[in-house]
Amino acid sequence: MQALPPPPPAIEAPPIEAAPVAAPAPDRSEATTGELRVAAALTDAQVHVDSGFTGASIVLYGAVFNPTPDPVDVVVVVRGPDAPVRLVKKTRNMGVWLNSRPVLFEGAPGFYMTASTRPLSDIADFGQLRRLGVGVDHLRIDAPEEAGTVTRYGVRDVVVSRLGDDYLDWRRAVIRLKEAAALYDTDPDGVEFVDRGLFRAEVKLPTVAPTGKYYAEVWLFQGGEPRSVSNLTLTVEKVGIERDIYEFAHRRPWLYGVLCVILAALTGYGASRIFSRRD
Repeated sequence: MQALPPPPPAIEAPPIEAAPVAAPAPDRSEATTGELRVAAALTDAQVHVDSGFTGASIVLYGAVFNPTPDPVDVVVVVRGPDAPVRLVKKTRNMGVWLNSRPVLFEGAPGFYMTASTRPLSDIADFGQLRRLGVGVDHLRIDAPEEAGTVTRYGVRDVVVSRLGDDYLDWRRAVIRLKEAAALYDTDPDGVEFVDRGLFRAEVKLPTVAPTGKYYAEVWLFQGGEPRSVSNLTLTVEKVGIERDIYEFAHRRPWLYGVLCVILAALTGYGASRIFSRRD
């Protein structure tokens, strides 16, 4: 009989090591550990205005990358297209109230809002906010540099360039009228952190919001100083027949006026014929 081969040597299995415990996830992305910045976006960058427009609400959202242990603040500033503002003041002369000479401010934004994580005065000092133009109290609304006269829609305006001490009163009047029309707004609690580093703010456009291009600035403050800014754009435009009429009225104002007169005359003539038949 043939001898069987010897059995193979036993192979000892390596000792089973305990699975390594997963390290906790870092608080911030490794790619941003050395950079303090803010990033933001809009849920909708275009707003269409038609005959049924009743205003719009747009959400501005973003993230803060903060590699430092110091807290930060976020300030959102949205500014609409500039437009001239004509003001008159009631003055009493010999017991009769009369309108003063009109003052025409140029460059006042048609829409302006600020939203922040807390009041602006707690975020930065007066000089810093004034330099950046952040906040209604620091908004640049300048009177024309040179005096002169302009005529718009048949009304002659006297442009006053040096208002002296009365400038602040006129400027407050501009802001007061815009706030009454819901075109200027300040919300010290308008920026809300929904998660660690993630925030949101709501931009509310009223029915009378001017059309054109809007500019949004998202400022990141730390220790009273601006550390980063993110710039966005928003377009508000007319659509449909409203846009066609608007463009026609501005491109051919004389023809538009003539057509309006003719249409009013035809409407009045048609109404008179209908009521005359009933009599």
